[in-house]
Amino acid sequence: MSVIKIRNYYYLIVGFLAILFAVTHAWNGQSVELPTLDIKAIPMDTQTVLTYVWHIITAENLVFGIAFLYMSFQPEQLKIRIAAWIIAAILIVRLIVILGVTVLLNVSALMDTVVDSIAIVIYVALIILGTNKKYTKVKQATVT
Repeated sequence: MSVIKIRNYYYLIVGFLAILFAVTHAWNGQSVELPTLDIKAIPMDTQTVLTYVWHIITAENLVFGIAFLYMSFQPEQLKIRIAAWIIAAILIVRLIVILGVTVLLNVSALMDTVVDSIAIVIYVALIILGTNKKYTKVKQATVT
């Protein structure tokens, strides 16, 4: 019988955080942010676009969380490192877009991005710690 062993605790933590971020993002969107779009001045097609764009981030966080949970148990950590780096790059670009758009459109709202910015920085830092973890090579048993 094979025992499931956690190979990367950083990825495990990141996986749970990403799923938590997905749940809180969906909840915040549905209960706080998206109801403000019910204003009659905003056309329904614009409301639809803003709603699905909001939930794209929710879905991304959920997929990232599932991926990191899966990756945390993989014995060949070096082989999955590139996936972690790609997700970290996506998150860094996400942060740049959040901050850039906020600065361009409403610099006074920059303080409103602090919580999201801190969350993304912690998220990326844990991913980088996980990718820099030293691994012992998994020995392959040979059958003779």
